[in-house]
Amino acid sequence: MPNKSHEADVAFIKALAEVLQDNDLTELEVKRDYGADDALNVRVSRKQKVVAQVAAAPVAAPAAAPAAPAPAAAAPAAEASQAEDPASHPGAVTSPMVGTVYMQAEPGSPAFVSVGDQVSEGDTLLIVEAMKTMNHIPAPRGGTVKRILVEDGAAIEFGTPLMIIE
Repeated sequence: MPNKSHEADVAFIKALAEVLQDNDLTELEVKRDYGADDALNVRVSRKQKVVAQVAAAPVAAPAAAPAAPAPAAAAPAAEASQAEDPASHPGAVTSPMVGTVYMQAEPGSPAFVSVGDQVSEGDTLLIVEAMKTMNHIPAPRGGTVKRILVEDGAAIEFGTPLMIIE
């Protein structure tokens, strides 16, 4: 009997890998409880191309566009936009998974955090819904929330900068 269960688990994992590939996802995580002492925890992920980091750069590019008329000012503006890339900030909190961001526990309730709030390590910053599972994203360190980089209900990828805590 354990061999059949093992074969079913392997087939399930292969099916998850196909879902990952077919839907161009970077990560899937599934937890199944079969009984008191029987569970299956699966995390399937694949390396993300550097293209995702390049996709974050256009967010800062519109700020550089107004500075373009003066050629002498264009070079410092380009350097500033690179320095303002949220993913490279040392206080950036990035998404551990693909999903949808929710800033509060339920519609109409207050947000978990706002800009200027003090947070402690482990405090819930937001929720990422992935495969109908609500995943609370904890603060990796204590500090002050300086910027929130995502909007409520936004679709995010693995590694997307969510907020900056200093």
